[in-house]
Amino acid sequence: MKNYNKATRMLPFLLAMLLWLSGQAFAQSRTVTGTVKDAGDDSALPGVNVLVKGTTVGTISDVNGNFSINVPDGGS
Repeated sequence: MKNYNKATRMLPFLLAMLLWLSGQAFAQSRTVTGTVKDAGDDSALPGVNVLVKGTTVGTISDVNGNFSINVPDGGS
Protein backbone atom coordinates (compact mmCIF):
# COMPACT_ATOMS: atom_id res chain seq x y z
CA MET A 1 0.00 0.00 0.00
CA LYS A 2 1.09 3.52 -0.64
CA ASN A 3 1.78 5.78 2.30
CA TYR A 4 -0.30 8.96 1.88
CA ASN A 5 0.44 11.99 3.99
CA LYS A 6 -2.27 13.85 5.89
CA ALA A 7 -2.64 16.64 3.31
CA THR A 8 -3.23 14.17 0.48
CA ARG A 9 -5.95 12.37 2.46
CA MET A 10 -7.71 15.68 3.23
CA LEU A 11 -7.75 16.88 -0.38
CA PRO A 12 -11.05 15.20 -1.41
CA PHE A 13 -12.77 16.55 1.71
CA LEU A 14 -11.48 20.08 1.08
CA LEU A 15 -12.57 19.98 -2.56
CA ALA A 16 -16.05 18.81 -1.55
CA MET A 17 -16.33 21.62 0.99
CA LEU A 18 -15.21 24.18 -1.58
CA LEU A 19 -17.85 23.01 -4.06
CA TRP A 20 -20.55 23.07 -1.37
CA LEU A 21 -19.62 26.60 -0.24
CA SER A 22 -19.60 27.91 -3.81
CA GLY A 23 -23.11 26.50 -4.30
CA GLN A 24 -24.27 28.20 -1.12
CA ALA A 25 -22.93 31.54 -2.35
CA PHE A 26 -25.18 31.38 -5.42
CA ALA A 27 -28.27 30.33 -3.43
CA GLN A 28 -28.64 33.62 -1.60
CA SER A 29 -31.92 35.17 -0.54
CA ARG A 30 -33.03 38.29 1.26
CA THR A 31 -35.69 38.83 3.92
CA VAL A 32 -38.50 41.24 3.13
CA THR A 33 -40.72 42.52 5.94
CA GLY A 34 -43.74 44.75 5.88
CA THR A 35 -47.27 45.45 7.06
CA VAL A 36 -50.45 44.80 5.09
CA LYS A 37 -52.95 47.65 5.55
CA ASP A 38 -56.44 48.46 4.31
CA ALA A 39 -56.37 51.12 1.58
CA GLY A 40 -59.53 52.76 2.90
CA ASP A 41 -58.90 53.28 6.61
CA ASP A 42 -55.20 52.29 6.92
CA SER A 43 -56.00 49.55 9.46
CA ALA A 44 -53.80 46.43 9.68
CA LEU A 45 -55.08 43.32 7.88
CA PRO A 46 -54.39 39.96 9.62
CA GLY A 47 -54.31 36.63 7.76
CA VAL A 48 -53.42 38.01 4.32
CA ASN A 49 -51.46 35.69 1.98
CA VAL A 50 -48.19 37.26 0.80
CA LEU A 51 -46.53 35.46 -2.13
CA VAL A 52 -43.32 35.96 -4.11
CA LYS A 53 -44.50 36.56 -7.67
CA GLY A 54 -43.99 33.55 -9.95
CA THR A 55 -43.13 31.15 -7.11
CA THR A 56 -44.81 29.06 -4.44
CA VAL A 57 -42.90 30.91 -1.69
CA GLY A 58 -45.33 32.60 0.66
CA THR A 59 -46.37 33.55 4.17
CA ILE A 60 -49.38 34.97 6.03
CA SER A 61 -49.59 38.30 7.86
CA ASP A 62 -49.94 38.11 11.66
CA VAL A 63 -52.70 39.64 13.83
CA ASN A 64 -51.09 43.08 13.42
CA GLY A 65 -50.75 42.75 9.63
CA ASN A 66 -46.98 42.21 9.81
CA PHE A 67 -45.16 39.68 7.63
CA SER A 68 -41.62 38.48 6.96
CA ILE A 69 -40.65 36.41 3.93
CA ASN A 70 -37.39 35.07 2.47
CA VAL A 71 -37.21 36.07 -1.19
CA PRO A 72 -34.78 34.12 -3.38
CA ASP A 73 -32.50 36.15 -5.64
CA GLY A 74 -34.35 37.04 -8.80
CA GLY A 75 -37.72 37.00 -7.02
CA SER A 76 -40.00 40.02 -7.10
